[in-house]
Order: sequence, then structure tokens, then C-alpha cells
Amino acid sequence: MAITMNDKVLSEAFGPTEGTAKIAKDVALVIAGIALMTLAAKIRVPMWPVPITMQTFGALTVGAVLGARLGLFALVGYLALGMLGLQVFTGDSAGLAYMAGPTAGYLVGFVAAAGVMGVLARRGWDRSFAHMAGAMLIGNAVIYLFGMPWMAYLFLADNGAAWVFQYGMGNFLVGDALKLVLAALVVPGLWKLLGSK
Repeated sequence: MAITMNDKVLSEAFGPTEGTAKIAKDVALVIAGIALMTLAAKIRVPMWPVPITMQTFGALTVGAVLGARLGLFALVGYLALGMLGLQVFTGDSAGLAYMAGPTAGYLVGFVAAAGVMGVLARRGWDRSFAHMAGAMLIGNAVIYLFGMPWMAYLFLADNGAAWVFQYGMGNFLVGDALKLVLAALVVPGLWKLLGSK
């Protein structure tokens, strides 16, 4: 069955669609996704109650723009580089020890959420503010679905459920809402620039 413009994700709306040129484009898009994730991890925005990074924005946007397949490749590549010790994560930490720390569940959640965002984008959820905002809510929920159990495993016994909620999710909800609005403006806006609705 042929893919129409309505079935495409944003990265498929331009450039070659078959052959070696498409493969080269896909590789370039995956590398760009990894680069965006690395940059997003290094951006720290002063916020209350805690500073935020743009990692969740990066993961969810990469999934929406690249689609499930390329989005998963980009996020798995990003995590693999971090496991190998490259400084792609927030701060100066990397390697297997970092991957087993408090953020481990969230990092795995980025991969799953990128896949979910890609599926939703293919169904047209990235074309309007309201649908993209809904997709971002679902994507954020997926990240917390992976992140919170790992936080609970590490800290529940010593600190209690209220602490795990506050430091695992509560402190980040304001930042998540702002990133949701940003993505809900940016991705549909890019579709409008392409002249496709």
C-alpha cells in the first residue's frame, strides 16, 4: 500500500524516498537525532522547583519527527554512546555506572516514548497543537512509567513514597508542561511550513 502525505511523519515529507539516497538520508537523520539528544541534555533551564533539561523534549520530538523506526534507532544510539562513556548525558556523567543510577529508568523510557511518539505521529497526531499536546502527554506518561518504578526500587524503602513521587516526578511537572507546549507549537508549525496539514 502506498504511503500518502497523510500517513507520513515529518522526516518523510522531504528528500528522497527510495534507494541509496533514502538510506543516506535515514542515516543522517538518525545522527541528527542523536546530536539533538546530546544538545538537549546539556541545556539547563533555571526553573522552580528544580532546573530542567530538554531531554524529554528531545526524545519525544525526535520520535515524532523521525517516526518510530528511525526514532528508536536514534535513541538507542544515544544510549549506546552514553554507555560507552561519551559525554552525551546531562552533566559530566556517562558509562555503565551512570546507566544504573537514578535516571536509568527514564533513559530507557526515552526509547519507548520515542517509539510511541512515532506511532502517534504516523497517525497524524503531530499535525495540530491539540493532538501534539495529547501525544506529548502520552509520551511523558511512558517515560514516567519506566522511570518511577526504578526510582522506587532504589529509594522507596529508605525515603518513602512521597519522596519518590516528589523527586521522581513532582519536581518536573512544571517543566514538562512547558516542554509540552513548546513541542505542540514547533512540530505542527513545521508541517505548516511544508504546506501539509
